[in-house]
Amino acid sequence: MTTVSALKSWSKAISQPATEFDSTPLSIISGEIPPDLRGTLYRNGPARLSRGEQRVGHWFDGDGAILGVYFTDSGATAVYRYVQTQGYLDEQEADTFIYPNYGMTASGVFWNNWLKSVKNAANTSVLALKDRLLALWEGGTPHALDLKTLATMGTDRLSGLSDKQSFSAHPKVDPVTGAIFNYGVGAGLNGTLNLYRCDSTGKLEQQNSFSLSGLPLIHDFCLAGRYLVFLVSPVRINVVPVLLGQKSYSEALEWKPELGTEILIFERDNLTLVSRSKTDAWYQWHFANGYVNEEGNIITEFIRYADFDTNQYLKEVASGYTQTPAKGTLWSLTIDPQTAQVINNQELSNVAGEFPLVAPQKVGQDWRYTYLNVHRYGVTVGQELFQAIACFDRQTNNVALADMGANCYPSEPILVPGKEHPEQGWLLTVVYDGNADRSEVRIYHSNRLFDPPVCRLALPSVIPHSFHGTWQQ
Repeated sequence: MTTVSALKSWSKAISQPATEFDSTPLSIISGEIPPDLRGTLYRNGPARLSRGEQRVGHWFDGDGAILGVYFTDSGATAVYRYVQTQGYLDEQEADTFIYPNYGMTASGVFWNNWLKSVKNAANTSVLALKDRLLALWEGGTPHALDLKTLATMGTDRLSGLSDKQSFSAHPKVDPVTGAIFNYGVGAGLNGTLNLYRCDSTGKLEQQNSFSLSGLPLIHDFCLAGRYLVFLVSPVRINVVPVLLGQKSYSEALEWKPELGTEILIFERDNLTLVSRSKTDAWYQWHFANGYVNEEGNIITEFIRYADFDTNQYLKEVASGYTQTPAKGTLWSLTIDPQTAQVINNQELSNVAGEFPLVAPQKVGQDWRYTYLNVHRYGVTVGQELFQAIACFDRQTNNVALADMGANCYPSEPILVPGKEHPEQGWLLTVVYDGNADRSEVRIYHSNRLFDPPVCRLALPSVIPHSFHGTWQQ
């Protein structure tokens, strides 16, 4: 059993379910809000990891809650609301966990795993459309929320999804056309990769499907010019013990390095397969970006792990104590799109990091700056959450780092592009301060991360560590 003294400061942020709040003006701790910062920061993450004495089995199981931070000429206000999924409402009424989830089996007799569908936690990411906000979770359909109040309006099938189709948590928005690309994996002894293209309003315009080998875990993909790129790591779900209620999905995931990593390349215009191949075994959760270079080859960038120990580390987060040293670093992969053969595969930086992203105007295009979470210098990987945000310069290979300080933990940094330099601007992150047991929004100059934050804003209550967010201008 973990002793209280062994717990890190970040564990206090998830020790109790998060507290919602309605629209609240934010006080300034230091600095000033930049006069050109006008729009909304949205973040999504697991906010309830316990009910009574019960704890979730994995960090991915927590009920999703959305934070909205609104910047106007009058200052900044914030709203924080749980996504009112049916599973959340049912368990709120019963005051106990009921449904199976990524790291949990259903309560009661084993056949409840057949009778009860997996709970849509709506806890992973968000997609801001003109008339609604979508709370995303890769195993099911999105939930639509009001952009201002964050009130849940119900599930959203995008005018075309069936009730059995999932819409994953990492859609890519083309900055030129506004088209939205995404996918979902259909479960079975062999999975089905469903590919989607939506217009800028979120309406499904085209879809296609592709049969997979076994049932892999695919968390993200890459838009690279005219192509959609999938790297299918050698993780497979042993479905039988899940159906029998003997294991959760997380427990049934098997690392099979002998399968290698499968590369799948699709044409974005018609969602058809262009090529496929296999290469070395590794695991990745997230891509930074991709593009097609002058030679016609695909360049992708992602966080690479040597194996699947990262899943154990993320499971430990839910307990408040981590010890598995799963280190992910930034890698670049060059692929011939016509054959899917690897031309080059190299590590760009040895700094342990995650949650990479680029300027929204550079999605699918050549870019210079990658923003991400990293560890502080000297921290032992596996024993802490990330305590810094960073910028990797692809031209110089230098890493600029903003250290949050001891016992302070930032979320994934979100770039608000400047008018003159679209790859630079304001970098926003939500920070949990374990010293004061509070949360705040910190605003940095993206090209001056070594400087103190331009502004710090106090949030009304603690915001548990979140996964992904977005900015709506």
